[in-house]
Amino acid sequence: MKAITFKEANQLLHKPEGITDEQCQALPVWTDKKHCVSCWQATWKERLFFLLTGRVWLWVWSGHTQPPVAASVDMPFKKAS
Repeated sequence: MKAITFKEANQLLHKPEGITDEQCQALPVWTDKKHCVSCWQATWKERLFFLLTGRVWLWVWSGHTQPPVAASVDMPFKKAS
């Protein structure tokens, strides 16, 4: 999967020092200083694999702790009806 920009994004998180561009790229996010939301686009191969397995693996580049995270297919910026 690849992180993609989206219209609500209001900050760009840069990769940590010592990590190559192949390992990590800048991440467009929306933040309210309490939460960060990013958007990811799956390839066709990844979509097919997900359809068959129903699994998504979440990687967090922090070996000391696991911060609270969530993965979702629901857009968090829904307009009120």
